[in-house]
Amino acid sequence: MSQSASEIENYHIIGHEELPPPDEVKKEFPLQGKALATVVEGHRAVKAILDGQDQRLIVVVGPCSIHNPEEALEYARRLKALADELAEDLLILMRVYFEKPRTSVGWEGLIYDPHLDGSHRIDHGIRIGRKLMLDIAEIGLPIAIEALDLISPQYLQDLVSWTAIGARTTESPTHRKLASGISSAIGFKNNVNGDTMVAINAIRSASAPHSFISVTGQGKVAVFRTEGNPHCHLILRGGKSPNYDAESVAACETEMKGASIRPNIMVDCSHANSGKDAARQPEVLTAIAEQINQGNSSIVGVMIESNLEEGNQPIPDDLADIKPGVSITDACIGWELTASCLRDFAASVSEVLKKRSS
Repeated sequence: MSQSASEIENYHIIGHEELPPPDEVKKEFPLQGKALATVVEGHRAVKAILDGQDQRLIVVVGPCSIHNPEEALEYARRLKALADELAEDLLILMRVYFEKPRTSVGWEGLIYDPHLDGSHRIDHGIRIGRKLMLDIAEIGLPIAIEALDLISPQYLQDLVSWTAIGARTTESPTHRKLASGISSAIGFKNNVNGDTMVAINAIRSASAPHSFISVTGQGKVAVFRTEGNPHCHLILRGGKSPNYDAESVAACETEMKGASIRPNIMVDCSHANSGKDAARQPEVLTAIAEQINQGNSSIVGVMIESNLEEGNQPIPDDLADIKPGVSITDACIGWELTASCLRDFAASVSEVLKKRSS
């Protein structure tokens, strides 16, 4: 039987298209002026809260995933006004998620399939995503994103003020290495089973120096060496059961202190903490406010999945039938409820935060 290298090299690859190098895309959509100031100020503010120098709470709020840039900009304009209104107590960042992890299959996000039709025009997705992020930063709203792909940060990460590592990737050694070199603060979620030690180990790893392979701004493969990221924290997102209650938070604090890690904890009001029922997120937020008012000082922020309209929808065969402002991934609460529950949250914790500051 004859032998051929084609049988063992790229055997299942059916084609490829080259992407422009990151520097080329950044030159096309440069970060400058007000947008640059927004990102820098967002970086500094988040890190100041994690360092205990700013007593406000971080709020990461926005769509589960973004599929329509125009709707995302409308959301950002509304959120900017609310962020300014509540700025004395809350540092609000917009959740701008372009990549969706999948347990099996499904739409993978705007970067990977921007036209929602299976064409996977990633070259379009990167440009659409970067343009949208610049527009949001120009509004003056800092951006939060999830780092899922190992290459896309070279195209987008300079626009990000806070980064999440998700429940499915917190255990990934390569994502821990990536996090060690990312400039923004990083939140690691507990895994899908609710194990917080996985996230604690991820924080310890990402805080240490690493070397990993990625691409440079010119698109060349290179070894990157990091000094470790000192601004890592933990995100409680629930597991087999919710873990936002006072007992679970206290247990997490103890584990973090035992690992010599500052107990900075963010609570995800969605996912398993809401029983995957988006409408229950305000209940979680209320419970967090009660803990803070009872003296908890380890909770530094919350996450909320919110959109212009409540609920979610499948991607229809005819894209013209997509309902405006409604998520095409996980369900979200609508804008009116978002604004009211964040106003209530800020009002309920304001006095306690002022006492911390004084």
